[in-house]
Amino acid sequence: MAESLYDRYMRATSANRTHGETCTRCSPGARCADGQRLYESFTRLQDAYLAQQKKTRG
Repeated sequence: MAESLYDRYMRATSANRTHGETCTRCSPGARCADGQRLYESFTRLQDAYLAQQKKTRG
């Protein structure tokens, strides 16, 4: 079964948060390469999920 957009969004949220809590190179104003990749994935999925919710509840 395909993973839902919500599940992918929550997984990206968790990965981004976990990385931020453990990476010594990331800070609120700057991210390492992995941190930036995780943050971009999280924000892309968040935008898609929120757009889907807006369209559904329209």
